Amino acid sequence: MSTSHVMFTETLLLLGGAVVAAPLFRQLGLSTVLGYLAAGVVIGPLAHLISETGEILSVSELGVVFLLFIIGLELKPSRLWHMRADIFGLGTAQVVVSGLILSVLPVLMGLVDWRGGLVIGFGLALSSTAFALQLLNDQGDRNTRYGQRAFSILLLQDLAIVPLLAMVSLLGGQAEGAETPFYQEAAIAVGAIVAMLVAGRYILTPMFGVIARTGAREVMIAAALLVVIGSATLMQVAGLSMAMGAFLSGVMLAESSYRHELEADIEPFRGILLALFFMAVGMSMQIDVILDNLLLIVGGVLVIMILKAIVLYLLCRATGSSRDDAIRVAFLLPQGGEFGFVLFTTATTVGLLSGATASMLISMVTLTMALTPLGAILARRLQTEDAAEKMDEDFEGADADVIMVGFSRFGQIAAQILLASGRDVTIIDDSVDRVRQAASFGFRIYFGDGTRLDVLRAAGIERAKIVAICTQKKETTDKIVDLLKEEYPEARLFVRSYDRIHSLSLRSRDVEYEIRETLESGLLFGRKTLEALGMSETEAQSIMDDIRVRDEERLQIQAAEGILAGRHMLHNRPVRPEPLVKPKRQSDDSESAARLPDAVGEEMGR
Repeated sequence: MSTSHVMFTETLLLLGGAVVAAPLFRQLGLSTVLGYLAAGVVIGPLAHLISETGEILSVSELGVVFLLFIIGLELKPSRLWHMRADIFGLGTAQVVVSGLILSVLPVLMGLVDWRGGLVIGFGLALSSTAFALQLLNDQGDRNTRYGQRAFSILLLQDLAIVPLLAMVSLLGGQAEGAETPFYQEAAIAVGAIVAMLVAGRYILTPMFGVIARTGAREVMIAAALLVVIGSATLMQVAGLSMAMGAFLSGVMLAESSYRHELEADIEPFRGILLALFFMAVGMSMQIDVILDNLLLIVGGVLVIMILKAIVLYLLCRATGSSRDDAIRVAFLLPQGGEFGFVLFTTATTVGLLSGATASMLISMVTLTMALTPLGAILARRLQTEDAAEKMDEDFEGADADVIMVGFSRFGQIAAQILLASGRDVTIIDDSVDRVRQAASFGFRIYFGDGTRLDVLRAAGIERAKIVAICTQKKETTDKIVDLLKEEYPEARLFVRSYDRIHSLSLRSRDVEYEIRETLESGLLFGRKTLEALGMSETEAQSIMDDIRVRDEERLQIQAAEGILAGRHMLHNRPVRPEPLVKPKRQSDDSESAARLPDAVGEEMGR
């Protein structure tokens, strides 16, 4: 009972700290990451409200796992292949150059021998994936050129943890005897990756199709968590990082129709666990160790961040980045990373580092993390480009300019126009059968509920230029319109209307463009009928254009005066001097006029 009470109390403290710190630091114009760190420092080292942070840190690291899964969902395999030069070229160069430079300094200072120097250097060469990507998210820069280059470096660093851990084992003399030989570890890692790729190609998408048919959203969420945590565990068993496993499973699902639904389901877990991770880092700061070795640690932090920033800047400039992009990357990735904790702990176990040295290194890494948000602020001040030009880049692999919600017959026809022009369209529909059928014809369509704000955000609503709402039910359409008008009032909404009354309702909501689903087809049908009766194409076209103009004018009158206004603009009898067919008797005309509201229904004004 006491244990559960402690857990409950600690949970309240952590949630309270997050709720207070994040808005406060946002209000001050600072990153929420810095707020979470500050909350952790207050709760842990200063107030001593929570002392045991090891378990919290291990659980919160799932936030990094979920973050990499979501990034994988947004990176199609083709896009990943396109980034291979930055991943294996720029990323490898950063790790090797930074690692060698940082290895020399502790050896020259007489702190460790050359073996310990290599561990320290390459451990500090790694950056924090969680911190860097959260900062990119906060600034909305993940799809910029510098954001993609920074991510490429981080991805290579995650891959580098495997050979670096093997290096620690070799330097510590633990590669023989009970330990598995390196070539076997490499074979196991490759086998795990192949198994992940095969599962993603042939198992995951069909599995989510079966689950989506049940209509139980909680099962879909459970399946998403199962895939993320299961793939992360598989990679960890194989000797790779958990984050890498989650990233690979995300990449395998990037082409899936369920991509946006999965992203929306995972996003809340990612957010809260990442916040917990940053707070746990703050709680793990050893204030007494920092104070006892203040000059050494502060000096070390400055040297680490300055050297890494210089290396990053020079490498980015040498590989084609602009000055401003190189500055952004340099100030985004100068910190140590969470994998450095793993490397230093392992090195202590095999005798390459002393416990005191490892504690100081961990303190240095933690301080570099804490200073990174301030570095990001400084980088913005050093930029020379106009802020308005910041996003004027070719975002290959980014979300489409047009998001289409609903892909029934109307949406399919509208999409043809957009696709024929070369535009990319993100299509969302909540029908499993329709998604599968459309995908079989080559459409890029995703399973998701367009009435959910989190799904729209996952689909890229914040970057889309136009939202085309082509849903069939007017209740669903109205719900989406009202949601977007409240959350994104500047969004450009192009909406399919059910009937005339619905068109007036949508106009009152200030949508940019609406059209009744039967208007143009009815006009074309009438024009073709006139041509079949012997009228010339020009005259029939003129009549159709006149009806279209009259209809629009009548809509404007009805919007101002009510649904019954503008009846005088309706053609309820022939307009020629003589009708094509002479009426049988006057009563027929009167009877026809009396039946007019029932015959044409809501389209004519009811």
